[in-house]
Amino acid sequence: MLRYALHRQGFTHTYQSNGNGMSVLSVSTDLTVWCRNGSFVWHEDDFLITHPSDDPDGAIRLIMRHHRTPERPDDDGLSPETPCD
Repeated sequence: MLRYALHRQGFTHTYQSNGNGMSVLSVSTDLTVWCRNGSFVWHEDDFLITHPSDDPDGAIRLIMRHHRTPERPDDDGLSPETPCD
């Protein structure tokens, strides 16, 4: 869900891995979001941010405060299709 919401905001080069009861979404070189125990979790500066995973749009608003412009790495054509539940 979060991955698709990020894609709608222009963050189209995301990479995701799932296992051991959590999902990890690499959004950019300086932003990784974990989805575990019903929450999205990421670091902003020296703070650990958590947000309920049932509100991906709210998480996007928080992420966009510090990451307004999507990173544009070389397009390798690869894009995993597993959403963060």
